[in-house]
Amino acid sequence: MMIGYELKLATPLAAFFVLFFVAPLLILLYVSLQADPGMTRMTAAQFGRFLLDPFSLGVLLRTLFLGVQVTLLCLLLGFPLAWCYLRGPAWLQPVLILVVLLPLLTSVVVRTFAWIVILGRQGIVNAALMSLGLIDTPLRLLYTEGGVVVALAQVQMPLMVLPLITALSRINRSLDDASAALGAGAWRGFWRVTVPLSLPGIIAGCMLTYAAAITAFITQSLVGGGQMLFMPMYIYQQATALQNWPFAAAISIIFLAAVLAVISVFKALGRLSQARANA
Repeated sequence: MMIGYELKLATPLAAFFVLFFVAPLLILLYVSLQADPGMTRMTAAQFGRFLLDPFSLGVLLRTLFLGVQVTLLCLLLGFPLAWCYLRGPAWLQPVLILVVLLPLLTSVVVRTFAWIVILGRQGIVNAALMSLGLIDTPLRLLYTEGGVVVALAQVQMPLMVLPLITALSRINRSLDDASAALGAGAWRGFWRVTVPLSLPGIIAGCMLTYAAAITAFITQSLVGGGQMLFMPMYIYQQATALQNWPFAAAISIIFLAAVLAVISVFKALGRLSQARANA
């Protein structure tokens, strides 16, 4: 009786999930199996066209590697932020949490245009370097892969820091004293105690950051400009400029499968870390 009642309560959510998630995916799969934009016959040729094209595979690999770079940069910068938030003085915590959450309080378009101003030839970075006498001519920071990585890292930083704060807050601080009493130094205790116990937060933050970074169409397009092509822009070009909806749908399916494969790796690492923590 209780099970039937619970199923009835889950019916609206299940219907919403089917209507707005499963059905669009099925339509996307159907379109990807069409032979031409006129959708006259069904075939898997669009998938073969992508997988056998070195240019298309290069765009996919470049996009996946972009996510790796952004995730590593967010982890390198986010872990100290989370650590300082939990171990720092009380007055510092509101400042740090404001810095972390500030990107979520502004539009992604506004943040991206701010980075265009910062990284431009007459931007803040070049102006500061030239005023200090470190460079004679402005550096090319905008429309480069490095600029895209930095901008995406700032935009996606909350997705890394918040899970790290949650994971680090669950670690008993007495473990630091215990490791020190057993002869471990500060760095050794950090690497042997703190980092392993915070792995669930690291995995969760990396998973969220990676998925958000490689699908960030606006930031990739505006900061990268026309110099670099990533998967979201590639799909957009095929769908809008060339009106080749079957190929665009096939690219979307392949991109989705690639992202899910990477997320599955992160989930496997998370389960492994959890098993080691419980051992």
